[in-house]
Amino acid sequence: MNIEQGKPADLKQSGKENQMTISQQVAKITSQQKSIYLVIGQNEFWESKILERLQQLIPITEQTMNFASYDLEATSLGTALNDARSLPFFGNHRIVVIKNAAFLTGQAKSTASPAEISDLLKYLQQPVAETTLVIFAPYEKLDSRKKITKELKKQAEIIDFNQLSEREIRDFIKKYVKNKHYQIEPAALEELISRTQADLTMTMNELQKVFLYCYQQPNITVAVVDQVVSKSLDQNVFSLVNYLLRGETTQAISFYHELIEEGQEAIKLNAILEGQFRLLLQVAILSRQGRRQTEMATILKVHPYRVKLALKNEQQFTLQELRTAYLNLIEIECQLKSSSSNPELLFENFALQHSKKKNPQ
Repeated sequence: MNIEQGKPADLKQSGKENQMTISQQVAKITSQQKSIYLVIGQNEFWESKILERLQQLIPITEQTMNFASYDLEATSLGTALNDARSLPFFGNHRIVVIKNAAFLTGQAKSTASPAEISDLLKYLQQPVAETTLVIFAPYEKLDSRKKITKELKKQAEIIDFNQLSEREIRDFIKKYVKNKHYQIEPAALEELISRTQADLTMTMNELQKVFLYCYQQPNITVAVVDQVVSKSLDQNVFSLVNYLLRGETTQAISFYHELIEEGQEAIKLNAILEGQFRLLLQVAILSRQGRRQTEMATILKVHPYRVKLALKNEQQFTLQELRTAYLNLIEIECQLKSSSSNPELLFENFALQHSKKKNPQ
C-alpha cells in the first residue's frame, strides 16, 4: 500500500480571486441571467438553490413544457442540445439543464460522441436567445486541454463550487442565521462547523433542527449544538484520534469501549482510524514540501476543512511516528480479519504504544 502519494505534475494555481461569492452569483441568476452557465464541482445545497432560481425564470404554468433536465449518464448530449435549440412552447423562455458532463473531464468513458461535442461547440458560438443552457460538471477538475472545455469556460458564466472556501461558508452561515432572527455564539458556530466537517449541505440541514430547538430562545450556544447536532461516526473517531494525539490514553481507551458498547464494529472503527492517520501522514509529507492547504486538498481529494484540522495536529509528531502508527493500524486490520483477537485489547495495545512518548514512565 502506497502511503506517500506523489504530486501531480500539472497542478497549477490560478492566482485569481473570485469576483463575487457563490451566493451573489446564484442571486444574479434571476436578475441578470446569462445564456449559458457552467457549474463546476459538487455541493447539494447550492445545486438546489441554482435550480430554484432557474425555475423562477419561467411561470409555474409553463415549467412542464419549458424546463427540462438531462442526465448524460442516461440520455445523450444530442437529445439535450435538440431541446436547447427548440423554441419555447407557449412561453418566452426555456431552461435546459445538463447533468454529469463527464466529457469535460479526462475520464476515459465519455458521455458524448465527437459529433455531439462538435454540435455543442457550434451552439456555444450561437446560443438560442430564448434558452438558458446550464451544464453541471460535478467534478474536482476539468480537462483544460480540451477545446470544448476551453470554449465553454470562455462563453459561459462559471459557478465553481471547488472555489468555495471555509471562510465563505462561515460568513454565509452567520448571515443566514441572522436573517432568520437568531444569534449564534462564535464557539457554537465553530462546534457546528466541526460536527458537520464544513459541509454546507449538512450544516444547513442541522441548522433547521437547531432553529426548532431554539424557537422560544433564539440564542444558539455550544450547549445547544451539543444537544441537537449529533456526531457522525467519522466525527467520533476524529475525537478518538484527538485523545491519541494528546497522549490521553485513558480517555482514548474509555471512549473506544463506549463506541464498541454502542454497537460500532471494531473493523469499521479501525478503518476510519486508518484513514485519519493516513491523512495526517500525507498532510505531513506535503507540508514539508511547502504545499499550501488548498493544494493539499486538491492533491488528496478531500475537503479543505479536513486538511486544516490535520495541519493543526500533524506537527506534534515526526513522519516516522506517523508512519509507525499508520502501519500498526494496518497490522491491526489484518489481525481483525484473519484471527479471533480481541479488538479492544488490540486497540488498547495500540493506544499504549502510541502514547509512550506522550506519557513517559
